[in-house]
Amino acid sequence: MKIEHVHFYVEDAKAWRDWFVSTLGFEVVDDYMLPPYPLDYENENHTCTQVVKSGSICFVLSSPLLPNSPVAEFLCYHPPGVADVAFAVENIQDIHERALRYGAKILQPISKYDWNGNYTQFSKIKAWGSLSHTLIETHLFSPNPKELPLVNIDHIVLNVPTGELENAVAWYEKILDFQPQQVFNIQTKNSGLHSRVMISRCSGVQLPINQPATHNSQIQEFLDFNRGAGIQHIALGSSNLLETISLFRSRNLRFLVVPPSYYSQLVTRPGFPLSTSEIDALTQQEILVDWREDNPGALLLQIFTQPIFGQPTFFFEFIERRNLAKGFGEGNFRALFEAIEREQLKRATQ
Repeated sequence: MKIEHVHFYVEDAKAWRDWFVSTLGFEVVDDYMLPPYPLDYENENHTCTQVVKSGSICFVLSSPLLPNSPVAEFLCYHPPGVADVAFAVENIQDIHERALRYGAKILQPISKYDWNGNYTQFSKIKAWGSLSHTLIETHLFSPNPKELPLVNIDHIVLNVPTGELENAVAWYEKILDFQPQQVFNIQTKNSGLHSRVMISRCSGVQLPINQPATHNSQIQEFLDFNRGAGIQHIALGSSNLLETISLFRSRNLRFLVVPPSYYSQLVTRPGFPLSTSEIDALTQQEILVDWREDNPGALLLQIFTQPIFGQPTFFFEFIERRNLAKGFGEGNFRALFEAIEREQLKRATQ
């Protein structure tokens, strides 16, 4: 299983296409044919769809042209964001049988499509909240060989309401064959969250699932503004995060602020692996860094944008894994939570 594409529902697909190109360095897919996905658009006249890609990352952007567009219905209830995460799968029939066995809702039955000489099967199932998963039994987009700032989707994060975490974990385990990998429980003096990291057994696709631990948690704020469960952020991989973030800052992309105290504490951690020049560069770009004490050469670099759609919902993470670094930056998890919490407190005082 691989992530085939992520489908955003937005108010102006062309404007966001241009944003992804001018800000994040994506390229437009000019020859994209609307079938075989998104699957609910039998009539293109009501919806404008644009496609951008970078490396193996493919984002589909759709906005309504008429009130009967499915995107218009989505945006009446939710802010702009991720409506569908599509997976390339090896055996679509097997997933459908499991989905039916465990009571999942089938939004689109298995259909066949002859696309550019390729034989493709596809379908769609309802996931958590208004999120759906398109299933495609072929991989239709190949990585772009050009050197681009962003090359892959590292992981996608789903937020669910209090009390639904275990059910969501079980759903992804039973139907899509994910397995629990890590557990995070973060508590600050103001709020907290519980998180379970799910990973595909066959491919390594990673899906952390969060639920709020307190009523004023940033996860609860997301759920309130999003009006239910949804994708909170997507982590995009870079082969040189320092250069990438310097470029993005020059294009006025806004990031979460990291206090200087984070870096003064960082250098006191056991096994600190960075030179003075390296930590100075990371400090200047406000990039978080993590490592395991038993393998300090495997560095995980991370940085997080401000919400991109205006409301405190969806944002991007940019990540670099050096020397096959694993995990999700356990040492940075609290720093991220506190950084988002500071922005949440700012909004409360505005």
